[in-house]
Amino acid sequence: MNALTTADRYWQTIRHLRPGQITGRIRYRLASPRPGQSPPPPTRDRVGTWQVPGRRRPSLTGPDRFIFLNEAGSLEENGWDDQGKEKLWRYNQHYFDDLNAESPDGRSGWHQRLIPSWIEANPPGAGTGWEPYPTSLRLVNWIKWVLSGNEPGQDMLASLAVQTRWLAARLEWHLLGNHLLANAKALVFSGLFFDGAEARQWLQTGLRILEREIPEQIMSDGAHFELSPMYHALILEDFLDLTNVSRAFQAGIEPLFAAISERIPLMIGWLQAMSHPDGRISFFNDTAFGVAPENQNLMDYAQRLGFSTPKRTEPDWLQDSGYIRFENQHAVVIADFARVGPDYLPGHAHADTLSFEASLFGHRTFVNSGTSLYGTGTERLRQRGTDAHNTVTVAGTNSSEIWSGFRVARRARVFDVSCDWNGGAQTASGCHDGYARLPGRPIHRRSVKLSGQCLEVVDSVTPTEHESVARFHLHPDVAIQQTSASSGIIKLPAGQTLTWDAGDNEPSVTSTTWHPEFGKMIENQCLVIPLRDDRSILKIRWD
Repeated sequence: MNALTTADRYWQTIRHLRPGQITGRIRYRLASPRPGQSPPPPTRDRVGTWQVPGRRRPSLTGPDRFIFLNEAGSLEENGWDDQGKEKLWRYNQHYFDDLNAESPDGRSGWHQRLIPSWIEANPPGAGTGWEPYPTSLRLVNWIKWVLSGNEPGQDMLASLAVQTRWLAARLEWHLLGNHLLANAKALVFSGLFFDGAEARQWLQTGLRILEREIPEQIMSDGAHFELSPMYHALILEDFLDLTNVSRAFQAGIEPLFAAISERIPLMIGWLQAMSHPDGRISFFNDTAFGVAPENQNLMDYAQRLGFSTPKRTEPDWLQDSGYIRFENQHAVVIADFARVGPDYLPGHAHADTLSFEASLFGHRTFVNSGTSLYGTGTERLRQRGTDAHNTVTVAGTNSSEIWSGFRVARRARVFDVSCDWNGGAQTASGCHDGYARLPGRPIHRRSVKLSGQCLEVVDSVTPTEHESVARFHLHPDVAIQQTSASSGIIKLPAGQTLTWDAGDNEPSVTSTTWHPEFGKMIENQCLVIPLRDDRSILKIRWD
């Protein structure tokens, strides 16, 4: 890549940032706050009921042994900040999610020993564990653990205060998004858990951030604006936790939490619309299982807090976020007619514009390829790339210029979207200009139609100056066979057989990989259909 191209890529990335992100990054790098180690404020009396929070699967496998991102480790082998482990693994080690995971009572002795171990091994302000994001999650997890009936030691209370003071001086204004929400949530938790003037200052800072960010980050259809079902589920958990802690302390902050309560039902609806019949999230943008609590866990938590959680059973056009859900007796289709994310914060975006996922007969059939790692390597770029999604690649390039681990330069813009389900068939169509940077300024148009016992996907790229290929990735449990030059069958795990037809095009079946969790890679198959005369069509039929 020549210097001019590199400079353009940086410009196309930076020009979307907000001024506060740039000045915030400078301040963050230059600042060197000293951890305040004065005695902690007194704790506040709890006057309301603390409900059991959402639960994840446990990550502790022994007194000092962990498994994060499907990778094992231990304090004996790795300590608290082993640079040989990926940063996300180390982040998870410092979250302390296991304190509030499934069946925590059986590991309570481990938890009682692990907290002082962390305090002793992680001096204030030093190492990965003191970065703002893991500090935010750890503060919340420690306080939730205490509110669940565990007795904190004085060293724990002192550490909670030091961590909160440190976080208040290291807020992630340069990142914004879910990171800043996590910072604010932690300040609110500490501000309610402790009492006195210092605690009120933490609380007011957290509340001011939430008052600013909630209208910005939660869209009118309930979506979190980074458009990742996984992060959406995490933010929904955050709002449920904030509701829980506000009721437990009843500290006169009802107006803000009334606003949160208004959004929770919308967020539940969006999560359900973006999930498959198996009750689990779809894989658009950075999404994987095993990070957020499972949907049913979140629904149970919401119900304990008094929120209704009706199941979604009809088509839906989520117009603000840009996704469309079709549904009939045998099929669920979730289609992406969305932008890549907020212009100033596309870090979790994939080049997946106009992709879709589909479940047939209740089983995931067509799947985007998921996310198994972060970082800046080639595999991270491949998983974010267009080829890893159920959409069209033109001239071997990505529809949006994803680069590094969390960067996007020029990005696809969706336009001319329409949706209709009034005539028996459910149809959506739209275009994007992500390839308009290529010679001839090609535009990708896609139409998705679900009617009775047929799913039809039609793609076109005009003008025709480049090789274009449509890819359709199949779930690993689904088998595909090519029985003629342009058609074949698909076999589902429960025995149903579907037929597929690619018209006059020349399809092929290739091997690829699916990544349902961090640290996990599973072989699957992909139907590849080159566009012919600027067009391709795929019809899936069933009885």
